[in-house]
Amino acid sequence: MSNRHLVLVVSALTLMGLFDPRPARAEVKATVTPPPSASTAKGCPAFLDHDFRKLRSNGTVNLCRDFAGKPLLLVNTASHCGYTPQFKGLQALHERYKNAGLVVVGFPSDDFRQEAKDESETAEVCFVNYGVTFVMLSPTTVTGRNANPVFAELARQQRAPGWNFNKYLVAADGKVTAYFDSSITPDSPQLNRAIAALLH
Repeated sequence: MSNRHLVLVVSALTLMGLFDPRPARAEVKATVTPPPSASTAKGCPAFLDHDFRKLRSNGTVNLCRDFAGKPLLLVNTASHCGYTPQFKGLQALHERYKNAGLVVVGFPSDDFRQEAKDESETAEVCFVNYGVTFVMLSPTTVTGRNANPVFAELARQQRAPGWNFNKYLVAADGKVTAYFDSSITPDSPQLNRAIAALLH
């Protein structure tokens, strides 16, 4: 076949869409890098980036995912303790400071043998007896080698709870700014001053 005939054939095939005269290119596969998690993107401290089951619920709470950038008041609680009435004061703190950004989180624990054995009873004490509406998690360990990641870090920064209803104020960057033992009630001036200072 002459070069002239070859050119005519190629031209005809190109017009019919059966031939592409451009050089073949190697297939390029796009590499998709997954975006960072919401917690990583917001710079949330790693010790807060854990899922905890809500009290008497199948739902979960992740302090990074759900409350990134907000100051926290973390409290280890128990249903049958002499300090259990502090739930009422913690609820008052929640109502007073929630619009300013403070998040109150209760961590029920039987570490001091004063938590109900039945989670439904724990829920009843919190939600029915004291009208708690702040975040309450399912019972967990807050002391020793088996402490959950949040309380393990609180112990490292400050101290482990010595009893129920220890209170830790945690800034958005994960730093514990204040610690109060069981004897400091939620309505105490020192706790409220520390909260006000954290919020401003």
